[in-house]
Amino acid sequence: MNLGQFFGLVGTASNIVGDNTSVYTEIIFNADFPQFTQKTTESDTETSETVTTYVSLVPPFILQQFIVMANAAIQEQRWFEKWRWAMGLHIAHYVTLYLRMYSDGSPTTQAAADSGALIGIVSSASLGDASVSYDTRALVAATEKWGAWNSTSYGQLLVTEARLMAMGGAYII
Repeated sequence: MNLGQFFGLVGTASNIVGDNTSVYTEIIFNADFPQFTQKTTESDTETSETVTTYVSLVPPFILQQFIVMANAAIQEQRWFEKWRWAMGLHIAHYVTLYLRMYSDGSPTTQAAADSGALIGIVSSASLGDASVSYDTRALVAATEKWGAWNSTSYGQLLVTEARLMAMGGAYII
């Protein structure tokens, strides 16, 4: 028996694909999703030219962790030409969640704890004594099947694309 042939069949049947051949970087993410950067413009005193730079709003280590997570989850051999788009959506989803929690320091432990609170859709608001109520039922119900993916528009787009890809072909008579 040819074991090489057997293991080749097992590998094909397992539906496991290899690592991504392309490399997705912070530079690509910042170019595709500039909303997560801060644009600064400075004049170069020596050349009198205007220099524009884009600085990520997310610390480099955190953004790199999101890129590593996306590389593990979004396989280029499955997404083909949509791979870069899917990688960006995956990372943008986590960046959005991170930025919702971000604070440049907290005055109290309660303020730090509140930065991770679940925020839903505004269900009612009052003007006198400024009261706002949130309905989190839709998010909680949505997370039963898709985790936190329904909590950002980037996650919703990614899940929608993934579901479309999983539908397979159609046979029309």
